[in-house]
Amino acid sequence: MSSDNYPPAVDPSHVGEYPAVVKAGGGYVWDAVLEYRVWCHPHEGADDPDKDGSDYYYAFETYAEALSFSQGTKGAEEPLALILQVEYIDEPKPGQYEHKKEERLTEWPVEFLRRPQRTARTIPDFLSPSAPANRLDIIRGIAKKST
Repeated sequence: MSSDNYPPAVDPSHVGEYPAVVKAGGGYVWDAVLEYRVWCHPHEGADDPDKDGSDYYYAFETYAEALSFSQGTKGAEEPLALILQVEYIDEPKPGQYEHKKEERLTEWPVEFLRRPQRTARTIPDFLSPSAPANRLDIIRGIAKKST
């Protein structure tokens, strides 16, 4: 997937307004991209605007903008996607899945956005007793669709 194929932020007017501290990874599904983040680390050569060595990030509307900044900035990480999960799949123990119906913000590796956006059927199909042996095929959008 090229950088142009990742979805832009759902509401550009809110980019940069979300809390810095959010969940990291998990949940298996996504509902919306809120922004793309590039974390910068002074201890790895990034500028230190506060002169205290603290990590910080820049927020972007598109992945392409975030990637360009990341590649041209010393001490910057690869971009992450800040996503909204309106519903998600929790896995408190390996192989034990729970359907959560609560909003959550989490940072994801951008590559996870290659998975299709959550639909009304994604989580029920994933949790169904008739799910394929590899349930992740549902998340990846390659399992046979239920009717």
